[in-house]
Amino acid sequence: MALGISTLTEAWRSYTPLERRNIAIYIAAIMLYKFGLEAFNGSIVALATNRYDELARNTNTPSRTFERVGLLTGLNQAFQCVGSILIAPLVKRYPTKNVLSIAIFVFGIFSALLLIIDAATGGTFIPPHFRDSHPENDFSYYGKYNTDGMIPIYCVCGVVYGMVELIRRVIPRDIVGGNVQKLRRMDALVHIFYEVSGTAGAFVTALVLIPRFGNNFSFIITPIMFTLASITWFFIEEPGFQKEATVLWEQPSYLKAVLGGFWLFFESVYTGAYIIFTKRKFMWLLPGYAIALYGHRYLENGLAPAIARRYLGNSAWSQIIVGGSNLGELFGAAFVFLFTNLITTPMPWLRIDSLMLLILWYLPHWYPQSGDVKQAWIVGATFLPISFGWAAGDVSLAAYIQASLARIESTTRNVSALGAVMAFLYCTYIVTYAIASPVLGSYIDHISNNNEGNIHTAILNVGAVQFTIISILVMTATFVPKGAFSLNPKILSDESLDYDIDEEGENYYPGIDGSVKEHEMTTKSSSDWNQRRTSQ
Repeated sequence: MALGISTLTEAWRSYTPLERRNIAIYIAAIMLYKFGLEAFNGSIVALATNRYDELARNTNTPSRTFERVGLLTGLNQAFQCVGSILIAPLVKRYPTKNVLSIAIFVFGIFSALLLIIDAATGGTFIPPHFRDSHPENDFSYYGKYNTDGMIPIYCVCGVVYGMVELIRRVIPRDIVGGNVQKLRRMDALVHIFYEVSGTAGAFVTALVLIPRFGNNFSFIITPIMFTLASITWFFIEEPGFQKEATVLWEQPSYLKAVLGGFWLFFESVYTGAYIIFTKRKFMWLLPGYAIALYGHRYLENGLAPAIARRYLGNSAWSQIIVGGSNLGELFGAAFVFLFTNLITTPMPWLRIDSLMLLILWYLPHWYPQSGDVKQAWIVGATFLPISFGWAAGDVSLAAYIQASLARIESTTRNVSALGAVMAFLYCTYIVTYAIASPVLGSYIDHISNNNEGNIHTAILNVGAVQFTIISILVMTATFVPKGAFSLNPKILSDESLDYDIDEEGENYYPGIDGSVKEHEMTTKSSSDWNQRRTSQ
């Protein structure tokens, strides 16, 4: 307890008054956003699962539930790719917090559209007599619209979702600069509060909102939360922002209109891919970040719904499982925050992450009693250490990426280097998920239809085997950067990141007393950096 308080105090004092204000505003808004997001995503997946199961029963056809749910979530992820690509040029041109505020407000509008459609087609809140004893597979209170109609709406939501998710990985650099210690502490602190809200949102959705309102209206709080988050984020101050005229904005308007979208899209992809694949110190980020993120998303959006519906018989309980996963993320972020000075690179956390994935081998051999909510809590508890490892690696890795890319921002013109790399990594994960999710969902349906709902063979392959492969890829990636063979490397690629980057791209080291000691550095190697600090 004393360690946590002293670490929190030390971390808080390391920020300037303006940085503290911005961090507080950012955290307040992201908690509102995460609570609404958990209610939205959890409700949509459970709603789609129930509606497609009901469609198969009513038409007496083989179930295609998880294929369609996989398509729904996969296309949502694919359209997130479009949103994430749009961010690289936008954050170069406009203040990041303005883009974020507008994006989350638009997200709120489209999240409300499904509520309106359901109500307009006869949908109601879950009848009172269903709440205590829900008749199995009776969803007569749902709106009478084509379930496939959810897909285009969820796709549009995906565009804005991708923008928001990528921005929140970029904006910490705008708030606290390029110092990796400050970034790691901020990312960990934000992730802690983010997962507090996410855990609460998942449990409240599963235990309160869905039983009280039904899957079709349980995300009624989402537009409200997103609007409040949009307003709150707008009050962040970004000191030193200067609007930059890119090549396209210097061209005639007709040429800008025709070529703008294509040019910036491909330049973002090319810039991010070029940085990743031409430098050893960034190459390992592809499996370490993108593949690991895919595994985490499939764990929550692919495995959890399948287990909840086919193992336990209640799709709403997937949010209990996700709640356990979110709690693990909370603990993982807290550990990074507490031990940021002891573990200074992402490598130990990523190795823990890869080992924790092997826990999933129990699922193919587990036969719980259907309809017993206690079993959902058991699955959530086993997902907790898995997400602990992922969150610790993600927080530490995000800080490393932000600090490293801040040092090459000035070498890119039309797009932000940080935005382009994050967009490339994010799009890689999205494309992987968009392809794998419906394919694996179809496989789960095939096994379910041929075995009267028993999907243990499918879980063996899409769960245990798949995540073992991901574990090997992530573990291997942790040995790629120079200096990474140590159990707990102190620095990677001979680059010290414990100094800030000013607006002109120059390096400086903030003194302990708050003063700024400027350095004219011709190299970023840790040995030269330490010699220069010592000589002063």
